[in-house]
Amino acid sequence: MSAISEIEKDEKNLYISWQDGHKSQYAFRYLRENCPCAMCRDEFTGEKILDVSTIPLDLSCQRESVVGHYALAFSFSDGHGAGIYTFEYLREICPCPDCASNSSNNRTAYA
Repeated sequence: MSAISEIEKDEKNLYISWQDGHKSQYAFRYLRENCPCAMCRDEFTGEKILDVSTIPLDLSCQRESVVGHYALAFSFSDGHGAGIYTFEYLREICPCPDCASNSSNNRTAYA
């Protein structure tokens, strides 16, 4: 399981330093697009059901919070806040070139 050393953010991005030395940068719009909640993904298949065209281009994060010792939750400026992003899931969706090239997921990072 991936463990986080440090979390930082600015207006548009979340930055995670992992205990293994890896660093991830996630645009808040990218995190919103990849929300794992039941309103955004089919509960049984995991297929994305969120219409990403409904996500504002200027989306921001109003608040982030730690859930237990295993996840983060976000309140986004579009009013959505149902997703719980496990550390394992965040590492899996890391949009950096190294991680994206090692993943079978088709992801698009937003800067």
